Amino acid sequence: MEKDMQAGAAAASVVGAPMGAAGTQSRSEDEESTGMKDIKRTATQAFVGGGGVVPNRRSSSRSIKRKKFDDELVESSLAKSSSRVKGPPVIEPIRCSGSEPSSNEKKKMSKSSTALTPPLTMVITPPPIAKRVKKSKQPLQITKDLGRWKPTDDLLLINAVLQTTDLTSVHLGVKFSCRFTLREIQERWYSLLYDPVISKLAWQAMRQLHPEAIAAIQSKALFSQAEEALLAKIASSSQPKLEVFQELLSKHPSVFYPSRTPKSLLVHWQLLKQYYLLEDQSVQPFPKGDQVLNFSDAEQLVDDAKLKESRDEVLEHELMISDRHQKKEIRQLEQELPRWQVLVDSITGMNSPDFDNQTLAALRGRMVRYLMRSREITLGRATKDKQIDVDLSLEGPAWKISRKQGIIKLKNNGDFFIANEGRRPIYIDGRPVLSGNKWKLNNNSVVEIAGLRFVFLINQELISLIKAEAAKMNQQ
Repeated sequence: MEKDMQAGAAAASVVGAPMGAAGTQSRSEDEESTGMKDIKRTATQAFVGGGGVVPNRRSSSRSIKRKKFDDELVESSLAKSSSRVKGPPVIEPIRCSGSEPSSNEKKKMSKSSTALTPPLTMVITPPPIAKRVKKSKQPLQITKDLGRWKPTDDLLLINAVLQTTDLTSVHLGVKFSCRFTLREIQERWYSLLYDPVISKLAWQAMRQLHPEAIAAIQSKALFSQAEEALLAKIASSSQPKLEVFQELLSKHPSVFYPSRTPKSLLVHWQLLKQYYLLEDQSVQPFPKGDQVLNFSDAEQLVDDAKLKESRDEVLEHELMISDRHQKKEIRQLEQELPRWQVLVDSITGMNSPDFDNQTLAALRGRMVRYLMRSREITLGRATKDKQIDVDLSLEGPAWKISRKQGIIKLKNNGDFFIANEGRRPIYIDGRPVLSGNKWKLNNNSVVEIAGLRFVFLINQELISLIKAEAAKMNQQ
């Protein structure tokens, strides 16, 4: 009865109902139910903000998993950051009837009704959000250092380091699945040692390897210095058999790697013998004078650093600029070449040769000058059976030229034309004239026939007289 009376007194103090002295009257069950209803009503009024209308809502204790929009994702990230703080959560859920808020707290809650709505959503949604964030972070950690390094490479690296305790020897002696630099091998070894995520992932991947693959990797393990010291004690003059190496394995089981076989020891002993690394072998001095080095000695003399040419970007840039400048000068000279040719011709008299009164034009080559003293001449290659006006074979090799290659004609108006009668084209100032076609010849025109070049020069004084006479004849 005393507990019931204390509960009733606490409820009456929250609701604000008048009560008498504690312990004078006992409440009935109906009064207690009405008191609980008043408490719920006041709590809802406090959240809504005074006398607001509270809509009927269906509530559930389960968290609804649905796709979140951008604004809700921001709120969930805030909830995640607040959940990381150690200690009790700052967000207060709806209080139960056992601990009711005071009147001052009710006023604060009624004033800041809008500020309380986000915490309600935060209280409901954090559990699934935290799970999703963990799932999204996991693949990033998994793929952090997984790339070219395979489980077989990790196993090779671990075995080699345990055998030699030298990463430089591992880089030189172990053949991985792809080419790794010394820096990459160092970084991988340190990550296997000190990065818990990468080491755990590598350990899980190596556990999934097939036993045959593991055996093949272990058979490629490097030889330690202690193993080579025991093998070097076998005399180079002897021809040991597999029984000798089997006895060596049985005597020193702690020194040799577990996967060593007598055959593998024999092969490595032969390599030591080839490179003069046995105890009874002495290194031969380098030959002097005219003696020829063998391949192994010459290989030791080669400096690997000199073989790798360091790339000088500044020098390459300078060479590129100079090459571009030279090409530009060559292009300018090619463009100025015709001007220089005109000056040379004017100085040497190529443009104004000494024509007599009977020469209409001249076809000048490098070796021979052909004079045109009739209105029509034929060009070609002279033979015993057929003679021709202009024998081009006198200038140079003319075996590609036809016997009758072309005809040069002078018309009454003073124009010269060349007609191609041969099989090969005739080039006039770089333009091809095919067989059966003709082209006009001007003064200083370049005529090219099968690699032979000629300059066609016109006697301007005589041609001007011919034009004048032709004009007179037309007027009459």
